[in-house]
Amino acid sequence: MTAKVFISNSFEGRAGKGGMRAERDENGTWRTDLIFPELDVRCLAVGAAGGTPVWAGTQGEGVWVSEDRGLNWRQSGLEGSVVKALAVSPHDPRLIFAGTKPAMMYVSRDGGATWSELEGFRKIPWRWLWVSPAEPPFIRAYVHAICVSPSDPHVILAGIEAGALVRTTDGGVTWQGHRAGALRDCHGLTFNSQEGNWAYEAGAGRRPGSVSRDGGQTWRQPAEKVDRTYGWACAADPDQPEIWYVSASTGPGDAHSWDHANAHIYRVTGSTGWEQLAGGLPQPLDHLPVALITVPGQPGHVYTGLSNGDIWFSHDHGDHWEREEVNLKGIWHQLVML
Repeated sequence: MTAKVFISNSFEGRAGKGGMRAERDENGTWRTDLIFPELDVRCLAVGAAGGTPVWAGTQGEGVWVSEDRGLNWRQSGLEGSVVKALAVSPHDPRLIFAGTKPAMMYVSRDGGATWSELEGFRKIPWRWLWVSPAEPPFIRAYVHAICVSPSDPHVILAGIEAGALVRTTDGGVTWQGHRAGALRDCHGLTFNSQEGNWAYEAGAGRRPGSVSRDGGQTWRQPAEKVDRTYGWACAADPDQPEIWYVSASTGPGDAHSWDHANAHIYRVTGSTGWEQLAGGLPQPLDHLPVALITVPGQPGHVYTGLSNGDIWFSHDHGDHWEREEVNLKGIWHQLVML
């Protein structure tokens, strides 16, 4: 059993500030710590090399960073900004992207020491149609998710809450508008960790997710109907990119409730439709699977973090699940694993 660290950015309910850090030692014993208790943290990101530093985006206090696996934090730029999404380039741990409310994109090329706006993001076609349904003022959409291709450092995807899934192929200088076939109300977004042609989205629409096989240029939603269409988190197997996962609820009211999320986790394999996963998971899940995590080098392994703070693990692509012997009190926005 190897050492593991989980970091959550919300505890004791959706309105609570702060977060929790859980570490499991080589003997399997868990230790939990309260972290950033005075900060309203809305997103987290880790780099590919060892998972450190850990980056946090806040609701009005810019970007924060921890260099000791989440124990201590310091401010790292964009002071006064509402930062809703962060991504660390898998090609350069000093290259960090931040998405804000209102919907703008920033980049740091020196590990958070300085930031500059990617001004081409303001010129995306039809961005005047973007409207946030999630929080007031409802006319101000925001960037909800960012991911960088593992194959090409210049290809970046960004999902808007709500309005579009957009793409750049030149590192953010210019941006393409909403991609055909993608969901416009994007909640989760990721590339396959090994294969940059494959990208995945979770969101709200007629289906809870979509997939791209050409680096995010075009997207496809599995045709089979499913009774949960409010997708939230997504992940993909590192060795078999055709296997991917989406968590979904019946709608925003259930999804963001405290104890009646009425949610499922689905798996898609190749051209198959939505396969509801059980194998030990409560059916339906009363708490939204806020996070889905897969790990490079560990095919078949998938973790999910629920809004009540529970963490579940599967070693066989979601066929069977076991609950970790730790609780983070609440996972309302995001969970990362180091």
